[in-house]
Amino acid sequence: MSTTETIWLIIGFTGQGLFFTRWIVQWFRSERERESTIPLSFWYLSLIGGLITLAYAIYRKDPVFITGQSIGNLVYLRNLMLIYRKRAPLGELKA
Repeated sequence: MSTTETIWLIIGFTGQGLFFTRWIVQWFRSERERESTIPLSFWYLSLIGGLITLAYAIYRKDPVFITGQSIGNLVYLRNLMLIYRKRAPLGELKA
């Protein structure tokens, strides 16, 4: 295996690891709150892990994986936008 392949495998596993970690974060938070909760970090881990995994999918030229990760990343980004829009004071929403 070439050095380039090894580096891309590390990148791919890193993305998947971050993506998986979001479930652990969500589970612990829900246990602590004693109700199902999705913390802000869940969406950041989703987006960052998804983007890294997307980069790996593009490198591998896998259209199925690229499509799935692209759509997922749009959803994660949109959720973050909705969260921050809700948190912003009303005066800051006017542009």
